Amino acid sequence: MSSEQRLVLASASPRRLDLLSQIGVIPDAVDAAELDETPLHQETPRQLALRLARAKAACVAARHDGAYVVAADTVVAVGRRVLPKAEAAAEVRTCLALLSGRAHRVLTGIAVAAPDGRSAARLVESRVHFKRLSAADVDAYVACGEGIGKAGGYAIQGRAGALVIALQGSYSGVVGLPLYETANLLEGLGFRRS
Repeated sequence: MSSEQRLVLASASPRRLDLLSQIGVIPDAVDAAELDETPLHQETPRQLALRLARAKAACVAARHDGAYVVAADTVVAVGRRVLPKAEAAAEVRTCLALLSGRAHRVLTGIAVAAPDGRSAARLVESRVHFKRLSAADVDAYVACGEGIGKAGGYAIQGRAGALVIALQGSYSGVVGLPLYETANLLEGLGFRRS
């Protein structure tokens, strides 16, 4: 039966694809869910990450009958404030100003939908502490361009790794897909890695 199992990654993120391959899971297809990711009124960052992961899994599962679907959503938060997925250099700069010299939370919701209609989800919270950033640090990071399209305006697996003093929690969760939880959710719903 395991040779007939299909897996779809509900994300266009090359980082999530790379992370899955680290644990020997190669999706048969990649199909990103296009959803409105605007937080709901009074929604906490934790609720947002989990709601979006579940919604992405459900959306893509509806298009892939008979497949397992893995979906995730990563939210960077300072207190209750959700930082944007930076779409321009100015947004990267604004995010870095908020993160400079302080700790913040990275919340990654992971959801798995099984072919039989069952689903499961988890929320993984990590704490990341940035050093105090100088103007030169900010200028150099903005100029490298890797913060564009990233939640909170940075990619810990890239140059931003040099800005991090400490990390408590899941490194892979901060990158975008908590591997321990993903493997356990898949296994719990009957998916077998080949």
